[in-house]
Amino acid sequence: MNATPASASLDRSAEPRDAQSKPKIMVCDGNQAAAWGVALAGVDMVAVYPITPQSSLVEYLAKFIAEGKIDAQLVDVEGEHSVLSVLQGAALAGARTYTATCGPGLAFMFEPYVRGPGMRLPMVMSIVTRDTLTPQSVWGGHQDAMSVREAGWIQMYCESVQEVLDTVVMAYRIAEHHDVMLPVNVCHDGNYLSYGAARIELPPAQSVAAFLGPKDVNWHVALDPDRPMAVDPLTGGAGGPGPRMFVNYRKSHCAGMHHALRVIEEVHRDWEAHTGHRHAGLIERYRMEDAQFAVMTLGSMTGAAKDAVDEAREAGVPVGLVKVKTYRPFPTAAVAEALAGVQALGVVDRSVDFGGGCGPMYRDALAALYRLERRIPSLSFIGGLAGADLTVEHFHRVFERTRALVGSAQGGDTVWLNEKD
Repeated sequence: MNATPASASLDRSAEPRDAQSKPKIMVCDGNQAAAWGVALAGVDMVAVYPITPQSSLVEYLAKFIAEGKIDAQLVDVEGEHSVLSVLQGAALAGARTYTATCGPGLAFMFEPYVRGPGMRLPMVMSIVTRDTLTPQSVWGGHQDAMSVREAGWIQMYCESVQEVLDTVVMAYRIAEHHDVMLPVNVCHDGNYLSYGAARIELPPAQSVAAFLGPKDVNWHVALDPDRPMAVDPLTGGAGGPGPRMFVNYRKSHCAGMHHALRVIEEVHRDWEAHTGHRHAGLIERYRMEDAQFAVMTLGSMTGAAKDAVDEAREAGVPVGLVKVKTYRPFPTAAVAEALAGVQALGVVDRSVDFGGGCGPMYRDALAALYRLERRIPSLSFIGGLAGADLTVEHFHRVFERTRALVGSAQGGDTVWLNEKD
């Protein structure tokens, strides 16, 4: 297994020495940006299986490995279940790993997916989000990632192509932190970010290597032929040590998720110090200082929402926006603090919580609002399913319906934004 320092595998040999200390400007889509993040992170093993809209990410990774831009082993397997199973073995042996999937691929991966967090494996996997079956859909939506939101992985959602690249790199620092030791999903929207091209800055390899520091993947347990051990043994039944062991694992897992809230913010600040790229760690407040009411967004929809907020502000509408970057663990305290001064809230989801007939993030927002001393009327909006657009005009409709709640005692029924589009 390759033991070179993180980022040493990124091929810069064709560039002059002074160019190696400067960021490289390029235009690429979100899938290629994720692949560049993997290259910068100095991974040891990549295992992937193509599925729309993730497929080109797999192709970029294979190309980068073939060209020597990533000094890693590429494992070609027969399906997503094997993808994550192979990488879990590699992580247990001390390797830094990467994979990506979405939709039915994530469903096929489910068994090893739920095993990884319990074994406290610091792995990174991109979910190039898409809606789930059926009716048949290969287009963007958040339903696949939302369906596994309680599996124990950290989940972070990206707004832009640059944020995809940067978050993939940061995810390794977060996952491998001794207070966390949990796998991380970096989620970017299928179609809108996977294939949407934008200008990005590729940070210098030296800056990323200094940011990541020495590789420290699996300090607490590693497979070693000279020190045989059982991994993930069956816990005992009632009356034995099994239930107590299980409770301790669950409690420790929850503690790792709680610690992640602090670590994520620390890592984002350190990334800015090393690269100059600034992203919110948990949430971003946009024009919230004097907002009378607010909307909450997740992922690439945030760009259109910010444009709509700017237009509304020019017309004298006192609206603000809260973008959620880290969805699991949910930053309840940060969200409550951001919304403490508003009089109404609209939450826009790109997926469905079937138990509540609303958006899943809307349910989390209600839990955050419960911490406040007063009731804030709120409304759930669902849009962008199966790749549908969420435009500036859609957000103006969201603003109108949310502003109408100001002064009322409660919200209303879920609003389906694309139902008549």
